[in-house]
Amino acid sequence: MTHPNPPDDPEPTEAERRRTNLMLLGVAVVVVVLGVYLVNWLIEQRRLQDCFASGRSNCAPITTQGR
Repeated sequence: MTHPNPPDDPEPTEAERRRTNLMLLGVAVVVVVLGVYLVNWLIEQRRLQDCFASGRSNCAPITTQGR
């Protein structure tokens, strides 16, 4: 059995590597920002759940704007 040679892919240029690295950096930043948002949301939900579990009724007061 003979194995065919894989096609020779040209080496990526410096500009292509830079563009790829910037896109990966952007994706990483988005993932970190979403992770921080999610952790803060989960902390707030835990705080509310602990408040309700302790029997309080004013855990999330409604704010109204002044006239």
